[in-house]
Amino acid sequence: MESHIRELARQLRSRERTAKSLVEDAFRRIDEREETIHAFITLTKESALKRAAEIDTRFDRGEQLPLLAGIPYGLKDLLCTTGVRTTAGSKILESFIPPYDAHVVARLRDQGAIIVGKTNQDEFAMGSSTETSFVGPTRNPHDPSRVAGGTSGGSAAAVAADMVPFALGTDTGGSIRQPASFCGVVGMKPTYGRVSRYGVIAYASSFDQVGPLARTVEDAAIVYEGIAGPDPKDSTMLPVSAPPVLPALREGMKGVRVGVPKEFFGQGIDPEVETVIRNAIRDVEKAGASIEEVSLSYSGVALPTYYILVCAEASTNLARYDGVRYGRRVPAPTIDEIYKRSRGEGFGTEVKRRIMLGTFTLSSGYADKYYRKAAAVRQEIIREYADVFKQVDVLLGPVAPEVAFPLGSKTEDPLRMYMSDILSISANVAGVPAIVVPSGTAHGLPVGLQITAAQGREDLCFRVGAAYEQLKT
Repeated sequence: MESHIRELARQLRSRERTAKSLVEDAFRRIDEREETIHAFITLTKESALKRAAEIDTRFDRGEQLPLLAGIPYGLKDLLCTTGVRTTAGSKILESFIPPYDAHVVARLRDQGAIIVGKTNQDEFAMGSSTETSFVGPTRNPHDPSRVAGGTSGGSAAAVAADMVPFALGTDTGGSIRQPASFCGVVGMKPTYGRVSRYGVIAYASSFDQVGPLARTVEDAAIVYEGIAGPDPKDSTMLPVSAPPVLPALREGMKGVRVGVPKEFFGQGIDPEVETVIRNAIRDVEKAGASIEEVSLSYSGVALPTYYILVCAEASTNLARYDGVRYGRRVPAPTIDEIYKRSRGEGFGTEVKRRIMLGTFTLSSGYADKYYRKAAAVRQEIIREYADVFKQVDVLLGPVAPEVAFPLGSKTEDPLRMYMSDILSISANVAGVPAIVVPSGTAHGLPVGLQITAAQGREDLCFRVGAAYEQLKT
């Protein structure tokens, strides 16, 4: 499928279009659909048009600018932006204006990309449906009675609704890939440490990762190359430069060894979703890849392992929001009451639940029973993924056991909501890259094929994703 970003870049360089017209078109489409979709928390029209005028002046002078120059995009509201409200979808940060840009924001700014707004998300990236946001849920562009997925639902919906050519999201347990599947767009989670987390409001620091959502695999690859690479401000970054991935888009499927984890097709997966994914795997085989069934035996314990660890990290990370150091302050006669009221009124139900779970698993007498055991299991999951990638190049399967579900259908049952992540979280636990590419429909709604590779092998994700995308066009 032809890159939308590359075509827009061509039009800008030939002066068939201007950056101003692209930004104006983005806001026109937002005006048309935002009331229904609710993809954004904050719009930045004035600064976007000013930035577009600057880019147009540089084009008119004949400057050779990067490929993303003049391209509008949406930014998940978990990423800090200088002088622009950054809420993390939470009432406790509803008035927070950062004094600096996240590293990825600075990278894209230096390349001339233009932010048109901050996209909606689950509060502090805790959720699977973008329903925990303090400003209300994002709706699926394919069916506004259904969720857009989470936690990067606003970013996925903005791309799917043609509001922006691409958006950035974050993925802690599937938060880019699941909404990409639900909204019918491409979503990519890089290897942990491949993209800087500097300026990302932390949920679970050893899991969070920034990545692109876009309409095509090539668009996602262009954005990925724009944000990946070392950052001295993030000590968890991989110490080497990120290899380019765009050349891999032309390598095709022939000779690729594909593993299909049998555990990804167990009880609980919607039969129509399974049929779509099975058909996709057959198409991949016909295109020249070899297919073999593999086993990820720890898949059954990945979900509890994940939730024990991320809740523990959330409990620690969110301790700073106390009404004194950070966030909304509720006046009270004593410091203890300030803490209680500020956190009680500032945090939503799901955030409170995860803080309490995390605090419990870290408490005296329970850390050995829960947290340290989960940390040990995580190492086994990392080892198992490393072993399976000695046999195959990539893994194929669904990213979610279902299509986008109706708004409100799971909000009263957190365990059912957590099960939405059962097929996506393993990649985060193991720190491996994964991409989701649209692969068809079930019940009239989009389904995405998940392609997972070994740590540091984003090129294989993009290679197989691009080759599969070509089969569907």
